[in-house]
Amino acid sequence: MYYEDAEGVVPAVHGMARTHEGVLKVPHKEMKMANNIPLRSEVKESDKWDLSKLYATKQDWEKDIKFLQESIKKASSFSGKLGEGPEKLLEALKWDTEISIIVEKAYVYASLHYSGDASDPENQKMIGIITQVYTDYAAATSFMTPEIIAIDSLEEWMKAKEFDDYRVMLTKILRQKDHTLSHKEEELLAKQSELQDTPNQVFGMLTNVDMNFGEIDGTPLSQSTWSQFMINPDRDVRRRAYEQFYKTYESHEQTLATLYAGSVKQDIFNARIRGFETALDKALYRDDVPRSVYTGLIEAVHKAFPILHRYYALRKKVLKFDELRHYDVYVPLVGSIKTHKTYEEAAKIVKEALKPLGKNYTDVIYAGLTKDRWVDRYENKGKRSGAFSSGGFIGEPYILMNYKEDVLGDVFTLAHEGGHSMHSYYSKRNNPFPCYEYTIFEAEVASTFNEQLIAKYFMDNAESEEMKTYIIAKQVDDIIATLFRQTMFAEFELLCHTQQESGEPLTVDSLRKTYRGLLEAYFGPDMHFEDNSDMEGLRIPHFYNAYYVYKYATGISAAIALSERVLNGGKQELEDYLGFLKSGGSKFPIQTLKGAGVDMSTQAPVEAAVRKFEDLLTQLEKRIG
Repeated sequence: MYYEDAEGVVPAVHGMARTHEGVLKVPHKEMKMANNIPLRSEVKESDKWDLSKLYATKQDWEKDIKFLQESIKKASSFSGKLGEGPEKLLEALKWDTEISIIVEKAYVYASLHYSGDASDPENQKMIGIITQVYTDYAAATSFMTPEIIAIDSLEEWMKAKEFDDYRVMLTKILRQKDHTLSHKEEELLAKQSELQDTPNQVFGMLTNVDMNFGEIDGTPLSQSTWSQFMINPDRDVRRRAYEQFYKTYESHEQTLATLYAGSVKQDIFNARIRGFETALDKALYRDDVPRSVYTGLIEAVHKAFPILHRYYALRKKVLKFDELRHYDVYVPLVGSIKTHKTYEEAAKIVKEALKPLGKNYTDVIYAGLTKDRWVDRYENKGKRSGAFSSGGFIGEPYILMNYKEDVLGDVFTLAHEGGHSMHSYYSKRNNPFPCYEYTIFEAEVASTFNEQLIAKYFMDNAESEEMKTYIIAKQVDDIIATLFRQTMFAEFELLCHTQQESGEPLTVDSLRKTYRGLLEAYFGPDMHFEDNSDMEGLRIPHFYNAYYVYKYATGISAAIALSERVLNGGKQELEDYLGFLKSGGSKFPIQTLKGAGVDMSTQAPVEAAVRKFEDLLTQLEKRIG
């Protein structure tokens, strides 16, 4: 899991706000577009998340900020003394936990305000303040890891009962021994951590606030409405929106390429300074994931290209186009289905669909989606596009949505983010703060698992064969978006980092050439791309959190396997899965998922996901081909 606000990644020390973003995919259904996006102040309070569980007022937040600014100064009193004895180490760990919890809470509060409206100067100020506090905290406590690693008797001390809450964390710290620098070096890195996030922050501000994409037929074209245009049945509308959208990106191509190249250079610097051969090795080390999992995913997906290309051939045939264009890949193949689900109806569907997970699970998630106000429901000006789940040890596992009533895919998104939030809910109730944080590798299993159950619910309750066909088509598209597309993104990241690591600089031309090659390989011979289609590679926010997107692909593979195991199993299979949700960060992800019933160290789960995709595609071909 990565630790970020809505716009920027922040390095973790012992705890920080978690954010899980949804997969970059567009909804599968046409919708009515709102001509007027409301201001944040115009949105009903009941439709916003309730942040009072964090702080009743902003003044209370400001009090914690002052408390933290003073308390952080105490860190120096522990410096050089952690090895004096187990009592001193325990005292320092308890102090650090207390401060970490408050830092995390304050960060969640500020980041969610910023996510709700990044254009508000007050929200910008808040996120700036807490980011500085966090940077100061990280610098002040940077001595802890090197000192802990240097304690010769640590493993013996850890056996004492008093260390129960810290044993997992300390074990993981010891594993970092070969990649931990001296106290002074760690302090310097911590002090400049805020600067390292500049490319990501600038990218977010540029694409979410400063860029003006104009209008199409009187309807605003924005990051959020982009997906609506791409599912419009009018091909000319799609074409004009596509051209206008990417023309805007292309007008900033040098800036975007420079930002991403800078981010890649920072990844490589951070890896090499800690003794890793590559940025990929560093990214995988934290979760103890073998490199073969990453490369094996790409290999398995490449083997499935003929099956994937069958889908695009089917799309071209059904749409009756001489040439399939990139702006044709999201328009529904089953266009006769009209749906309208209010947010309240969507919440009820989520509760009903997730019944296989037990009453406690469904009662909690339904309350969270409704009366407990975990969710910020609808779009407003300045709000972060897309969807995510974010929270900490204190407060609720909040969800950001931009819910649209005529987009059935948003029901799936609500269940997806609800899966993240329930994972957090169980994790923090079954683990102490120092080891409650699970990894993104695991997180994408819990979210995509829920989507599998939503699909089954709609299939089981379909009122017509047309609806069944629609759901099959959506499942096909979702596997493309989550398995194939995310793997393509992952391969792009690997190629870019490898190029820079070999000494060849990244440029606009090289980035666009690399991405175009992947577009052509993944979409196959039936796709025709525009001259600026490769600008897509410079608009993906996830790339600023290196080697993150592959976890979507492994996540759906594990989720498909585990959902079938739970649905076809009994009490033990359910308990195994719930045990996985409760495990938090108590184990490394490959080990935790093995306990749930799936071995992600092999290509088998990915191959099984491909087989399910082929089965669904075959069903779809029979129905509409």
